[in-house]
Amino acid sequence: MVRALAKRGARVRVAVRNPGRGYRLRMLGDVGQIEIVQANLREPQSVARALEGAEACVNAVAVLYESGRQTFQALHVDGARAVAEAARDAGVQRFVQISAIGAGEGSPSLYGRTKAAGEAAVRAAFPAAAILRPSVVFGPGDAFFNRFAAMATLSPALPLIGGGHTRFQPVYVGDVAQAVAQAALDPAAAGRDYELGGPGVYTFKDLMTLLLAEISRRRLLVNVPFGLAGLLGRMGDLMAVTPFAPPITSDQVALLKADNVVAAGALGLADLGVNATALEPILPTYLYTYLRGGQYAVDAQGPMPVVG
Repeated sequence: MVRALAKRGARVRVAVRNPGRGYRLRMLGDVGQIEIVQANLREPQSVARALEGAEACVNAVAVLYESGRQTFQALHVDGARAVAEAARDAGVQRFVQISAIGAGEGSPSLYGRTKAAGEAAVRAAFPAAAILRPSVVFGPGDAFFNRFAAMATLSPALPLIGGGHTRFQPVYVGDVAQAVAQAALDPAAAGRDYELGGPGVYTFKDLMTLLLAEISRRRLLVNVPFGLAGLLGRMGDLMAVTPFAPPITSDQVALLKADNVVAAGALGLADLGVNATALEPILPTYLYTYLRGGQYAVDAQGPMPVVG
């Protein structure tokens, strides 16, 4: 997002909790174009300082699982409200809220319900906000394909939660960044909702099969019913209090009970002038590190069959 905005000539102020970890962001623009500042959603004064003089604001703060004070309510709802109110009070002209496909009051997961509550809180404070809801985001450093590829290097099997029937519409991170930049700079996006998905729809099983073929590893694909997956998720909940990221939580299991695809008739990437990038050409550009034998190895192994 920072690079996309910088390429469009915007001066970008990046507000982060730990500025020392964001030093590389300055390299994504010209000298002096990108500024890193400290801010914390739980500290209103720091948010207000970060927004001084800003014309547009993008709120991309979120977590995939709760840990300590980093709860869904604190970040997705209270934090989003705090940023929107501060932006309004600072005279910011445009606001972009990054939400997620599946956000809704009736979502089976707390993640989805708090994402919806965060959207409502933002709109209450800043009615002209543009809300972007991406599906699973893929690209270098993603938390989806990298996670399962790493798992495939250690485990003889990969799980298919609920049989692997949940559908996804993966969207390329570069496309999301372009959509954010357009929504932040174009007044026509004000007050609109956009659902961001790529050109293809895949089941979870399809994605695991594609992943294994890409990294040339044969692994069992094991059906894990939602009941058993819920037990594994509760074990992951216990890990959330440690420094290690849980492989899956009970809330993530609940999230997998609903498809993650763009709704019929919803505004999308095309409405923001972005051509959706296909999944297949991008995966090889960053999953090569998980190939058996290394980047240049030739391995014709295919994925093993599904086991019930």
